Amino acid sequence: MTHHLFYEFFAGGGMARMGLGPHWRPLFANDCDAKKNAAYRLNWGADELLDSRPVQDVATADLPGQADLAWASFPCQDLSLAGGGAGLAGARSGSFWGFWNLMQRLGAEGRAPHLIVLENVAGALTSHCGQDFAALAKALSSGGYRFGALLIDTVHYLPQSRPRLFLVAVRRDAKIPSALVLEEAQMPFHPPALQLAYANIDSTDRQHWVWWRLPAPAARGIDLADAIEDEPSGVTWHSAEETEHLLVLMDAKNRAKVTLAQERGGGVVGTIYRRTRMGEGGQRRQRAEVRFDGVAGCLRTPGGGSSRQTVVFIDGPSVRTRLLSVREAARLMGLPDSYKLPKRYNEGYHLIGDGVAVPVVRHLAQDLLEPLLSVLPVRSICSPSTAPAG
Repeated sequence: MTHHLFYEFFAGGGMARMGLGPHWRPLFANDCDAKKNAAYRLNWGADELLDSRPVQDVATADLPGQADLAWASFPCQDLSLAGGGAGLAGARSGSFWGFWNLMQRLGAEGRAPHLIVLENVAGALTSHCGQDFAALAKALSSGGYRFGALLIDTVHYLPQSRPRLFLVAVRRDAKIPSALVLEEAQMPFHPPALQLAYANIDSTDRQHWVWWRLPAPAARGIDLADAIEDEPSGVTWHSAEETEHLLVLMDAKNRAKVTLAQERGGGVVGTIYRRTRMGEGGQRRQRAEVRFDGVAGCLRTPGGGSSRQTVVFIDGPSVRTRLLSVREAARLMGLPDSYKLPKRYNEGYHLIGDGVAVPVVRHLAQDLLEPLLSVLPVRSICSPSTAPAG
């Protein structure tokens, strides 16, 4: 089988690798989180070439060959709306610059990847009033790439609300098929927030911007109930007192949703997030917000003030709650049940919450990345399948 070659940075559990699919072969993977590395090796094989150093410590000599693609899902914490606001100057999201310096050194050696994909949270568009997005654009433009962005919500593919930003860059010496380019921004992947961010980047960098054409995905065929396990492991039902506490934390609007679900009859499943909201008098207080639209809220890592997602089951007057299981979270990211998860709940939830939705990556690969590579000189090789080990 012929494969495209790629480097996978900030690899986590290899979810981007799974989304790229069997026509792609990794030449190199990197992540400095030991627990994520353990999950990567558990699924892709203990003999995989996985570098566990911070990306700043990786040298070009560590990267074999020349990749068709460098994928980088760099840390989002400093760019997230829920983060501390440090942006690309932060210790975590700022690791992008270690990755980018490595790409520049590859370019100096004549080994720059044909394609680069940067993936991050939607907050990257507005971080530091758009300055961080402009810095990413400046890096790609000055590095010899044409580039554009898409804001893709996982809800089009899976029952989870999860908007993510994808910057897709191609070497400027590559011929871009006209079928992959739009004359102007187009919904749903170029929403107003992205258009505003584009307008705020330097005019010189805008000359190298591309409005990528990505076809709409097929209609989503599953909802939240399809991802729920009949007999989940690693979670237990809340006590009646714990469930009542969640109901007490709801405001009138959210409590009315529960009442309506009770009146509907039959089994109804929804999700709850606890959030800190501004109350009367300017005081911050914890609230529980519920949804019954067949879609889960955005999965988040359990840290930095973010809560784990709770599943609520209603059958007439009966209301039961428990945490979302790690396997359910994995299904909401498009991972098959064959994907091996960490045994500890927090480790599994963190791994999944930090990942990228598999079918979103597959859509990008099939309808944008692979067509872009189809017009480039063939540098692919043959190798075994890239399915997870076991």
